[in-house]
Amino acid sequence: MTPKSSERNFTRRIDLTSLQLFVAVCELGSIGKAAEREFIAASAVSKRLSDLEAALDTPLLYRHTRGVDLTPAGQSLLHHARSVLFSLEKMQGELSEYAAGVRGHVRVHASISAIVQFLPEDLGAFIAQHPEVKIDLEEHLSTEVVRAVQEGAADLGICNTADGIGDLQAQPYRQDRLVLIVPRGHPLGEQDAIAFEDTLDFDHVGLHSNSSIYLAMRDAAALAGRTIKLRIHVTGLDAMCRMIHNRLGVGVMPQRAFELMHGVGELEAVALNNHWATRQIELVARDFSSLPVTARLLVDHLTAHAALPAAAAA
Repeated sequence: MTPKSSERNFTRRIDLTSLQLFVAVCELGSIGKAAEREFIAASAVSKRLSDLEAALDTPLLYRHTRGVDLTPAGQSLLHHARSVLFSLEKMQGELSEYAAGVRGHVRVHASISAIVQFLPEDLGAFIAQHPEVKIDLEEHLSTEVVRAVQEGAADLGICNTADGIGDLQAQPYRQDRLVLIVPRGHPLGEQDAIAFEDTLDFDHVGLHSNSSIYLAMRDAAALAGRTIKLRIHVTGLDAMCRMIHNRLGVGVMPQRAFELMHGVGELEAVALNNHWATRQIELVARDFSSLPVTARLLVDHLTAHAALPAAAAA
């Protein structure tokens, strides 16, 4: 028997109803309680579980008078069964949108830098041209964006790729520039440009410890034999600005993002002359040529702006 025929026989032996009942029994710890919740006879649930164990050729549950417990194989199946059922629910939701008039669906994960600086205008222009396409956009750290594309949770990723993308493909999207943000009147604000290493005597307000900006700052400090005096971590750029305005430290963020946040506080931006302060934001996919038509349309739209500087593309 070939591997493919073996896989087909395996999927034929497993039915979704049995998986649903198995998950219900695991969640409630009892065949009887699962039967009541699913409106099915307890004997029928027990028979399906026995058939499932026979199909998998391994015990899934320890049965006792108080209910059931999972075997190691059962714990593994529960994880995969939940994943399968969740994917089916998501598929049903997406297909129902097609029936309602949607003609395409693209799942996009992007970094906060891409979302704040560029995507509102770019996605708005795309939807204006293709109103029948639905875009699901989620904000994640750059490393998580890459992982989501690798695992198939996203069709397209948009992020800084300095930490690598494995076997994914990448196309240029935009370039941004990191600057130092200081409260008005701060000693560092008197300079036109500064090396990041020269800021390390001051307290810092940093983004998430796994963000690409913070990782670049940490590596630059380590290269100089120093550490960052990190007073606080924040999860958003607006929170960073408010902290800096209240003199809790200085911080690093993309210049365009800072320019877009009018009125957040009395702040000044100082250019960073480090080479890593100029960053490339890229589109990543497992294989651009095999993306669905609507996703390829979105890629074409986004890469049309790739050569434009941030100010011209705004």
